[in-house]
Amino acid sequence: MKKVVLIFGILSGAVSSAMMFLTLPLIKNETINNHNGEVIGYTAIFLSFLLVFFGIRSYRENAGSGAITFGRAFSVGILITLISCVFYVASWEIIYFKVMPDFADRYAARTLSEMREKGATDAAVAAKTKELDRMKAMFANPLTNAAITFIEPFPVGLLVTLISAAILRKKTPALPAGMAQAV
Repeated sequence: MKKVVLIFGILSGAVSSAMMFLTLPLIKNETINNHNGEVIGYTAIFLSFLLVFFGIRSYRENAGSGAITFGRAFSVGILITLISCVFYVASWEIIYFKVMPDFADRYAARTLSEMREKGATDAAVAAKTKELDRMKAMFANPLTNAAITFIEPFPVGLLVTLISAAILRKKTPALPAGMAQAV
């Protein structure tokens, strides 16, 4: 199980990280805004977690001789998910603290600008400014930043793992009639 989990976890994490770094130019020149950024981000996360399905299937076919229980499939999938999430968090930490240290300021400015464009009151903008300042202070701590970042992909990976384990579970093939199992 270890080999399959490592291979597919690393592949999933590499896809997730690559997609994150590939979107950086779009974020920097503000082609991606707050709203379509979430759609693009979660699409990339989902695509990287497709490797959970293929990892479980590979384990079933190669190590399980074509059979796998839901529990074993879930174990394989969740371990792949955890490895992928570690890659995601590590990539974001590098981006947030080294590549785009002004990300929080840019995000806040864009959010407040969008609010003003939509006609938000001064009180609403002031309240949002306080909220964004608290969020920025919270994200300045690398451990808090990592924990919150982990929460982004993990639910998607958990859902993909559950669905994949349910789809791919397969009992040991029954012996043909008349054949006794050797003891």
